[in-house]
Amino acid sequence: MVRANGKQATSTKKVATLVLCTALLGVALIADLLWASSSSSSSIFSKFDFQSSPNLILSNVTSKEVVSTSDSFPGRVLSATFADLPAPELQWQKMAPAPVPRLDGAAIQIKDLLYVFAGYGSIDYVHSHVDIYNFTDNTWGGRFDMPKEMAHSHLGMVTDGRYIYVVTGQYGPQCRGPTSRTFVLDTETKQWQDLPPLPVPRYAPATQFWRGRLHVMGGSKENRHTPGLEHWSLAVKDGKALEKEWRVEIPIPRGGPHRSVAVTSCPESTGNLLLPKYFLVSAESHCDIPLLPFGVIRFSCNAKTWSCVVANDRLYVIGGQEGDFMAKPGSPIFKCSRRHEVVYGDVYMLDDEMKWKVLPSMPKPDSHIEFAWVIVNNSIVIVGGTTDKHPQTKKMILNGEIFQFQLDTLKWSVIGKLPYRVKTTLVGYWKGWLYFTSGQRDRGPDDPAPRKVIGEMWRTKLILSPIS
Repeated sequence: MVRANGKQATSTKKVATLVLCTALLGVALIADLLWASSSSSSSIFSKFDFQSSPNLILSNVTSKEVVSTSDSFPGRVLSATFADLPAPELQWQKMAPAPVPRLDGAAIQIKDLLYVFAGYGSIDYVHSHVDIYNFTDNTWGGRFDMPKEMAHSHLGMVTDGRYIYVVTGQYGPQCRGPTSRTFVLDTETKQWQDLPPLPVPRYAPATQFWRGRLHVMGGSKENRHTPGLEHWSLAVKDGKALEKEWRVEIPIPRGGPHRSVAVTSCPESTGNLLLPKYFLVSAESHCDIPLLPFGVIRFSCNAKTWSCVVANDRLYVIGGQEGDFMAKPGSPIFKCSRRHEVVYGDVYMLDDEMKWKVLPSMPKPDSHIEFAWVIVNNSIVIVGGTTDKHPQTKKMILNGEIFQFQLDTLKWSVIGKLPYRVKTTLVGYWKGWLYFTSGQRDRGPDDPAPRKVIGEMWRTKLILSPIS
């Protein structure tokens, strides 16, 4: 009996020891999960080291070096790529919202009118019409339809001051395929015409009007993810193609979609009221000069003398990304599936010798900015966008800054904050006011991940330094 009791006691002790070890292991796992959760949900989005460079200027702000307090990466200092950059607070006014919310839409400004095209209403619904915002009376109106064959998002688009050229893009919702169809809109008659199709379909190619030719470059290839490097051009005039086929040009150094592309040059004569690109009228004249976001200025003067400030005859391509969402294989609705993306802040310039040159990069990587910019005071102003995914949460991060690139000094500035972080904004500039509408905003002040698709319209008085 004694031996039997000894075995029973030994067995009981082993069971107790096993239960205790299991409990301790469970407690350790729970503690580890809680620790990881608290680390990833801490305020890491605003606690990073901000390192300035010779090509970066912060206007009226003081930068502070801040290190992440998270223990997930001991001793690691995260760059400003993943943080809100210090920037001046601006006074924003909320204007009349757009008739519909839209994401990945397009916009062109001609005089005091902002033409807003297409875009996602939701992931399963896309718009196929144009809305117009009047900067003079700050109202929306004048809605009209797009051609049925025209893409609904990821469009390439530019104007010559009257005609709007629309190149390729995604046809349909979710992550459907692209089209190579190209169209032109006469904004005075609201009539659409076909242009020669692009040699191959592209998503969100960089598009600009330069030296009488429509230039289209980069973007994503047919699978929506692979960056394209190709560059084509087509001679156009007064809304008509002067050639039957697109001409192959020098490839862009780095491919991908969602980037800004601007042109700056000056006319040789003043005989035409429609002057391409960028110039400044001297104090001797009295002109009303709205600057268009695609490098065109339409003006009227009551004086005979003016001077032209040239930013040379150059084409600039700014920011963007490599990779994008793809359609899930076998999905009947082309359901979007996320893939690896690399957002960059590279800046390239195509000069008069048709050679690409590398210029100073943006203060942080920035994408989804193809219609988020204007040219003001010999500088390119860019509003919002997206930056790299967060290294811990892996979530997409939106930008809430306004960037300025001085064309004479080739230096970047952070000149203000938006009301919230937002991507794919549609931007205009009229009589000192900077406007933006639409896009996808953040989840809140402490969460820079994207959430709600919006149609809000905001404006702020933009005061920049004069041209030096």
